[in-house]
Amino acid sequence: MNLHEYQSKFRFADYGIPIPKGKVAHTAEEAYTIAKDIGPPVVIKAQVLTGGRGKAGGVKLARTPEEAQQCASTILGMDINGHEVLKVLLDPASDIQAEIYLGVTNDRAARKPLIMASAEGGMDIETVNRLTPEKIIREHVDPFLGLRDYQIRNLAYGIELPRELWKQFATIAKGLYRCYIASDATLAEINPLIIDGSGNLLAVDGKMSIDDSALYRQPELVEMRDTSAEPAAETEARAAGLSYVKLDGEIGCMVNGAGLAMATMDMTKLFGGSPANFLDIGGGAQADKVAVALRIILADPNVKAVLFNIFGGITRVDEVAKGILDALAEVQVDLPMVVRLVGTNEEEGRRLIEEAAIPNMVSAATLADAARKAVAAAQAS
Repeated sequence: MNLHEYQSKFRFADYGIPIPKGKVAHTAEEAYTIAKDIGPPVVIKAQVLTGGRGKAGGVKLARTPEEAQQCASTILGMDINGHEVLKVLLDPASDIQAEIYLGVTNDRAARKPLIMASAEGGMDIETVNRLTPEKIIREHVDPFLGLRDYQIRNLAYGIELPRELWKQFATIAKGLYRCYIASDATLAEINPLIIDGSGNLLAVDGKMSIDDSALYRQPELVEMRDTSAEPAAETEARAAGLSYVKLDGEIGCMVNGAGLAMATMDMTKLFGGSPANFLDIGGGAQADKVAVALRIILADPNVKAVLFNIFGGITRVDEVAKGILDALAEVQVDLPMVVRLVGTNEEEGRRLIEEAAIPNMVSAATLADAARKAVAAAQAS
């Protein structure tokens, strides 16, 4: 789950990181009031969960409240990389003397958090890493010890930060690391962290990504989720307890178990097809869950065939078959469907599917057979 810039920065402030005293506006009139309150000049920034705001015209400088209102009116409703701008952040304009990058993420290979700093702030860190990796100073943090003072000094020295700012930098680095840990984040970055005209450090932009698997213990962050920026299908799937990711293929896959779902997707590719989604309905296959999953799959106009691949371990296959048939009574499916049911009571489950005599549904005994039939059906559609 990604947070908007204003959400990230407001959270940073809770951990002692200095940020501009900005406010969020949802209308041009609100922007006028906020600009008058803050005092011009102000920067108006589109709040969307995508990059490229500046190039798209989503960041503007206003020197009067009236100009701020006009800029906000232009930005609100703008489409930036497929995301509609519904709100803007107004920050006091900063006198930028230098820009720094500071971020914390997880290094999976090292199995430790990684804190990074670079004097090339304001740039995309991936670009810096690709072109001049030596300009990124890295320190792995032992999760049992936390971020140590000597590591912060290594970062400050590595980016040639003026000595008089080391104390401020240490406060910000420690705050960012604490925010990262406390939020169950996978990324917390300040880009840029500026040196302003008064010689102080200020976090003028921020980004946070939260681990979805940890949201059950982050109710405060769950409330910040902006579902308007997500595909409707993913929002519906999450509400139903389904794991769903839309892909670009033509075979809709409904599977129970993440590993089996990956294997199913790979098998469709092996036989010349392409999966339209990753969809794990989890343990069991209750009719209501199957119905929601079918609606989500069928909402994708690219889908030309549906492949059910269900393994019944603790769950009985005949109960799964009944769930599928009940769901099909609720959701009209005109596309060809292939069903592979394996596990406890699989013979009874297959018998139920075959006796239902649904014209556009065929059964398969193996995953290879199911994938082959699904690919052939999609190509014939």
